[in-house]
Amino acid sequence: MTRKTARQCASWLLPSLIAINLALTAGCASKTTRYSASNRGSSCYAKALPSSGEGGLAWGDTLSMARKKSLDNCMRYAGRSGGTPDTCQVVLAQCRH
Repeated sequence: MTRKTARQCASWLLPSLIAINLALTAGCASKTTRYSASNRGSSCYAKALPSSGEGGLAWGDTLSMARKKSLDNCMRYAGRSGGTPDTCQVVLAQCRH
């Protein structure tokens, strides 16, 4: 009797899990996300590179914020990659129009 019960459970368990998964996926796929103007991303970016090692790219609301973030990232990544963090310089900085 135990074998019969186990088979009955196995026969409906997998289809039930698949149906629940599809229902949850369909429910999430129909939701739309609305962003306010402030959440659409920053309009300025900057890239800083050291003389050796990895550099850093960063976005910011203002050009000065992007430059500062990219320098901070450059120093962090150059230090991790065995480069020279003290030589980081901003090589590109722009704002989208």
